[in-house]
Amino acid sequence: MNVTRNQNNSRKHCKNSGWPQRDSAEHEEYAGALTGPGITENNITNANRPEGGMLEEILTPNNLNQAYKRVKKNKGAGGVDGMSVEELLQYLKANGEEIRQTIKDGKHRPQPVLRVEIPKDDGKKRKLGIPTAVDRVIQQAIAQVLTPIYEPQFSNSSYGFRPKRSTHDAIKACQENIRDGYKYVVDMDLEKFFDTVNQSKLIELLSRSIKDGRVISLIHKYLRAGVITRAGRFEETELGVPQGGPLSPLCGNILLNELDWELERRGHRFVRYADDMLIFCKSKRAAERTLENLTPFIERKLFLKVNREKTKVAYVGKVKFLGYAFYINKNREASLRVHPKSVAKMKAKIRQITSRSNGMGYEQRKLKLKQFITGWVNYFKLADMLNLLKRTDQWLRRRIRMVIWKQWKKVRTKYAMLKKLGIVDWVAWEGANIRKGYWRCARNPIIAKAISAERLKKVGYLNFLDYYESVRA
Repeated sequence: MNVTRNQNNSRKHCKNSGWPQRDSAEHEEYAGALTGPGITENNITNANRPEGGMLEEILTPNNLNQAYKRVKKNKGAGGVDGMSVEELLQYLKANGEEIRQTIKDGKHRPQPVLRVEIPKDDGKKRKLGIPTAVDRVIQQAIAQVLTPIYEPQFSNSSYGFRPKRSTHDAIKACQENIRDGYKYVVDMDLEKFFDTVNQSKLIELLSRSIKDGRVISLIHKYLRAGVITRAGRFEETELGVPQGGPLSPLCGNILLNELDWELERRGHRFVRYADDMLIFCKSKRAAERTLENLTPFIERKLFLKVNREKTKVAYVGKVKFLGYAFYINKNREASLRVHPKSVAKMKAKIRQITSRSNGMGYEQRKLKLKQFITGWVNYFKLADMLNLLKRTDQWLRRRIRMVIWKQWKKVRTKYAMLKKLGIVDWVAWEGANIRKGYWRCARNPIIAKAISAERLKKVGYLNFLDYYESVRA
């Protein structure tokens, strides 16, 4: 990669975007690589613990090399400087030791994050902040050193963004609480959690365990780096932790760990995954008291805001948690199903992949469907959903037939393809001349017989039910 060219482009971008002058000057600090010639794609350098403080541990070649590989594996979009993850290695190799030295000297100035908004289930937008590729490596290096320090401090009832813990572990913990008779919950919603984190409170909590002031200062700089909107406008970040960087989940857990231990001190059962939380109680009245007594702690001690509209006390069968819904089966056991909102999102994604006008060919569509189905089923495999998937597969096959029928276009093509697929001559001619819409045609018995479930499976279309049964076996 031509480093000089990239630096010039970045400075030009800064100028044209109307960023503060300090941001365009910051990019010149990237004249040094993080790990010098030691950073590699595959080789791990000497992992000996360095002399000195925590900052020196963060800046070891081995830790930075591991951070680089993690960032590269996670991919992701470029930040405000436009540098992609693919360009990162060559950039770091070419730039020597200067960034490491500026970090040690306390002179490093992170670039602002690039703000991206993605839609939420409720129609609103979630704000993400994408750091530059270089800043992602530095944040990841910090997180790798801090995680072993904070993991022993975290509650066993916390599951989000922690090593060897998953959404499935959180869901199973919920089932255990329900089995033990805790069938009412406080479904807690913290309003715009990552956007409203009190940075002073977070720094105070960090300072309890991190005694190297240089590390605290570096983290604070990342919190205050600011954002660049898509319109090129710079905004200060005096509040919140930008979602999108490697440090954000850890910082969120550090702050909410205070809430976890307060709940444990009060003797409550709960399950928390990032800022999603269920507090389990044995009666509705107990749940209402819990919410009433806990809200002042959250708002006055942690300086967060409880969303009164979305936070509710409810029977467990009425809540959605991590996409799942709970129900008590005929054996009085806690069972799982896919929440209707999750089903709606799944169908919306299928509609997008099987749209008649998305320009996908057969092979690309098959691949996209396979990737989505495997990921979705693996996530929801704990749920009881045999009947749901049977219905979904019937609907999916109709969607695929609709696309294929449209792509055949002309009557003579339809006639030829129906005959090729085993439909007798006069029936094929009748089918080819159907004048109904594509969606109605996809349900026609002639077309359904020609493009049958068996044929679709044979040519490589994966269905939900088969894969679900394979992972549940």
